[in-house]
Amino acid sequence: MYARRRAALAVFVIALASVGAFLVLRSDDPPSYSPLNLDDDPWAYSPDREAEFEARAAAGHSHVVYVKSPGGIVATAGRVERWRSQVEEAADAAGVDPDLIEGMVLLESAGRADAQASDDLEGAAGLTQILAETATSLLGMEVDVRRSERLTRKLGRARGPRQAARIRAQRAQVDERFDPNEALAATGRYLKQAMDEFGREDLAVVSYHMGIGNLQRLLGYYGDDDASYAQLYFDTSPARHARAYGFLAGLGDDSKTYFWRVLASSEVMRLYRDDRAKLERLADLQSGAESGELVLHSPDRTDSAETLRPEAKALLAYIQKGVRTVSEVRAPLRVTRRVRPDGGIRATGYAFDIRRRYRNGAQAEAFQYMLDRLQALNLIAWTRDDDAIHVTASSDADRLLPG
Repeated sequence: MYARRRAALAVFVIALASVGAFLVLRSDDPPSYSPLNLDDDPWAYSPDREAEFEARAAAGHSHVVYVKSPGGIVATAGRVERWRSQVEEAADAAGVDPDLIEGMVLLESAGRADAQASDDLEGAAGLTQILAETATSLLGMEVDVRRSERLTRKLGRARGPRQAARIRAQRAQVDERFDPNEALAATGRYLKQAMDEFGREDLAVVSYHMGIGNLQRLLGYYGDDDASYAQLYFDTSPARHARAYGFLAGLGDDSKTYFWRVLASSEVMRLYRDDRAKLERLADLQSGAESGELVLHSPDRTDSAETLRPEAKALLAYIQKGVRTVSEVRAPLRVTRRVRPDGGIRATGYAFDIRRRYRNGAQAEAFQYMLDRLQALNLIAWTRDDDAIHVTASSDADRLLPG
């Protein structure tokens, strides 16, 4: 990973006009929502682009799935693969896509049946990280937290694998969250209940992390009980459906990106089965930087231009205009360039930094909104330093250029 650099910053202010005319592709159909209030925004959400936006959001949020997987993503996928038959049984009972449940297993536990969120077993535990209270009150599982904790401590003192296996079997009887078959079946039951409530498998998966009550509130704030999650995510902003956006952003527990990370995990499992070599290449690229910037621009194709490429300039203009439109603050963000001595990604024509100095809270919120949106569209990778946000633009930003 790249360490933080404290190279001297050559600071300059880029106003929208200095980037040149902001030109985008035109469409005959008006968008459902553009944060720039443009009829010709190529990245406006509309219902007919839902599959495209879901795929982009999965790619944009895949970095954390790769770098946080214990032992590496290939080893993690191997652990998850062993549960495929049980996953399919649970999915069939729930009436949902088994690839989604498999993605949940990867994301929740990395395929480890004994995974714990903390030492307190009232919290999430097992292959699908079920809370003790949810297990007993909603899913009909046997969970004796005190006995489970006692056996967990005993497991830590086990003398050899045979004794450890006996203790694990005992614990799985008193705490069914540690029984993979029971955990997957219970997850299927949860998703079936959520499907009955929301009528959509994407919302059922979202509710697994967010909670059914919170998702009902979000839909109520948005004002459309039939909305897909892509619509909820991409059709809200601090300036549009502000109450729904504020509630979603305020959950503060990664709920808003959970579905994208499940989709990213499902794609990992597809590659594990169908294209292992590609998965291994992506693992190397994802682990080589603090964000997905090397996936957007592979090191063997590094552009060492000292000035921003037209695509990056256009995307910067898009960010500036989006922040100004959403926040109603006319002052531009302050933009810098950092050039690394070793000629790494920060020297490319696709990368720039934006100073973490904002006119007010509204501008800061609007900038965060634009970062989140563009990451979910897989148009940028970004990281936060002490004094700046480092942004790498995708070459897909060429859709903002004359055509």
